[in-house]
Amino acid sequence: MEVITEGVNNININNSESYKKNRIQVSNTKKPLFFYVNLAKRYMQQHNEVELSALGMAIATVVTVAEILKNNGLAVEKKILTSTVDIKDDSRGRPVQKAKIEIVLGKTEKFDELMAAAAAEDGENGETEEQSA
Repeated sequence: MEVITEGVNNININNSESYKKNRIQVSNTKKPLFFYVNLAKRYMQQHNEVELSALGMAIATVVTVAEILKNNGLAVEKKILTSTVDIKDDSRGRPVQKAKIEIVLGKTEKFDELMAAAAAEDGENGETEEQSA
């Protein structure tokens, strides 16, 4: 019985780890918009899909990132979830509800082709990925 329980626990741990690997939690910091766009592209290359997640004021950034990727032909929407979450506000001493959005994007059929073309274009301009990011 212990072996079965251990196996079940390992399955749950592995699933939760792989679920988080392709999630980008966007904050309302001063990071440039294209930091998140480029990060999402990289995650899609590695995992074939990316989950963009944000709370409150950062929701607009997530929606903009998703639209840029879609309009450039790199991504398709797979799922959009909205909800509210209770965040403990220490200054007020009570929980505050915040809006939350999660957008799951998948690669388009042309994703690899478009990324290869962009990489070739960067190579011609003498830029490396680190310089443009």
